[in-house]
Amino acid sequence: MKILGIGSRIKHPEHGAGVVTNVTAKHYWVTFIESGLETIDVDSEFEVIEALEDEVDSVSFYEVEKTLKNLLQKWSDVTQIVPIADKWKGGKLIMEPGTATQNKEVPIDTFFHKIIMVRDRLRVMEQKINASNLDAAEKVDLQQYITRIYGSLTTFNVLFKSTNDYFVGEKSK
Repeated sequence: MKILGIGSRIKHPEHGAGVVTNVTAKHYWVTFIESGLETIDVDSEFEVIEALEDEVDSVSFYEVEKTLKNLLQKWSDVTQIVPIADKWKGGKLIMEPGTATQNKEVPIDTFFHKIIMVRDRLRVMEQKINASNLDAAEKVDLQQYITRIYGSLTTFNVLFKSTNDYFVGEKSK
């Protein structure tokens, strides 16, 4: 059995006419005129209207989406999803003042989200500095400030589920 390439047209007994938009080893992702996107097994029954060979340079919607997400995360203010450590889920941060006034309670998930936004905005600033027309010495100077900021934020690493998401400041030599 020959695997159909992206762009092949088929007619499925249940879903009708459609176009193959992605291919995996076991499935076709087919956009059908009447029922929209469906995943069908490669060995399921259907009529091939037009078979296209999968060319090396063809790109699936999944690959386009993945590339677009990477670009948006790299060059915009879009925050990535970073999981909080399980023990903190649903918790709250209680700030107790030194004077006899009321405590302030904040859901820890809200606090964690704000920490992630700070980190992501620092990363964007770092990328903008690297891409700027500043001379090398100015870039290094600003990078050192950012590294020190990351170092100051390492206190919050306890909130992260994965060590890959930790803040990392200047490493000792």
